[in-house]
Amino acid sequence: MLDVLKLNEFRKVNGIKDQVNALIEDGNLTACLTCAACSSGCPATGIMDMDPRKFVRMAVLGMDAELERHPWVWSCTMCKRCYDICPMQLNIPQLIYYIRSKWPREERPKGILGSCDHHLKSRGGAMGVPLDDFKFTVEDLAEECRETQPGFEELKADIDREGAFFALNQNSREPVTEPDELLPLWKILHKAGADWTYYSTMWAGENYCMFLADDSSWEHIIREQAEHIDRLGCKVLVNTECGHSFFALWSGLQRFNIPHKFELKSIVELYAQWIREGKLPVNSDWNTGNIKFTVQDPCNLIRKSRGDSMADDLRFVVKQVVGEENFVDMTPNKSNNFCCGGGGGALQSGYNDERREYGVIKFNQIKATGADYVVTPCHNCHAQIEDLSHHFRGGYHTVHLWTLICLSLGILGENERTYLGPDLAEYGLD
Repeated sequence: MLDVLKLNEFRKVNGIKDQVNALIEDGNLTACLTCAACSSGCPATGIMDMDPRKFVRMAVLGMDAELERHPWVWSCTMCKRCYDICPMQLNIPQLIYYIRSKWPREERPKGILGSCDHHLKSRGGAMGVPLDDFKFTVEDLAEECRETQPGFEELKADIDREGAFFALNQNSREPVTEPDELLPLWKILHKAGADWTYYSTMWAGENYCMFLADDSSWEHIIREQAEHIDRLGCKVLVNTECGHSFFALWSGLQRFNIPHKFELKSIVELYAQWIREGKLPVNSDWNTGNIKFTVQDPCNLIRKSRGDSMADDLRFVVKQVVGEENFVDMTPNKSNNFCCGGGGGALQSGYNDERREYGVIKFNQIKATGADYVVTPCHNCHAQIEDLSHHFRGGYHTVHLWTLICLSLGILGENERTYLGPDLAEYGLD
């Protein structure tokens, strides 16, 4: 049953509808048919007594005062599923972004605001890690790997090496809270013979200024990254396993018309390329117990940017690593997959109960597969899906793709198994 919207005769109209129509391509909100297709496919429907259809109707009816501080804009992840299903192609996520941008900056969620400001101040990432600390962590780990892990005596993890073919970013969570998670990716790059370097200016992949709807800060970070990478002469910018950081770069370069000479790629498509080329000789022989795996399609990497071709690459890699017979897909999947509820800044918005309520659909999707592990090539997806398992006692494990690739190659170190369950925690260790 549809809600009845009660209009205040003396309401103050600030022109949200007119401004959205003027600022947003395909933003004609009056084209809404009130069919509720958007709400039927939105996991945020019902949270805070709001849904996409209701939000649009309120904007059309001039209920600006009721919308301009409505906290639902911080529960909506702007996953774009509503946009894809809308018969009139109304860009509802851009409406949500616009409303976020109209909040006084100091009143926006403190977690998202703090992450944005840490990034700007440190010129590194959302964790506020000074460059010297990042350099120390990288150099220390690389030295330890060369000294203790056979086959990696020549491993390199450079920062700002001019002329390297690949420039790599890094989610700043790893250097701060789980540095051993850096090593599997480095070892994969080493095995593939990749010529790569980290870049020092705004080196982290994440960009919470985008979630904050702070265009000037979002642009500043992307522009500084692009200028620095071009100065290094790198040909390809490789985004690590993270959907939102890929979208922040992919969308930001276009949105702000930032000149750049490099090509942007996700590490997932490079995994697939290197496996096809034989540079990563993975196989699924290790999975003798027929352990089952499923994958989360990050909204920002699949639906909002690269589409089903990237989803196909993701599945190709997982099947090569765990065995096609041990892969179970969620329903629906790929570009039509449900958002997990961890994106859009939700993990740091402070609305944790709402975030978990949002995630119930994803949790049920996962449980329906019967999978023991969920492969999550995105940091926000990883954190949310792992939290859902703990909160709702799902019993599944959440794992990075790099962990499984290294497990398959027989090069996963003893301290690189944080996200493996007891069935795999000691596999391959002598």
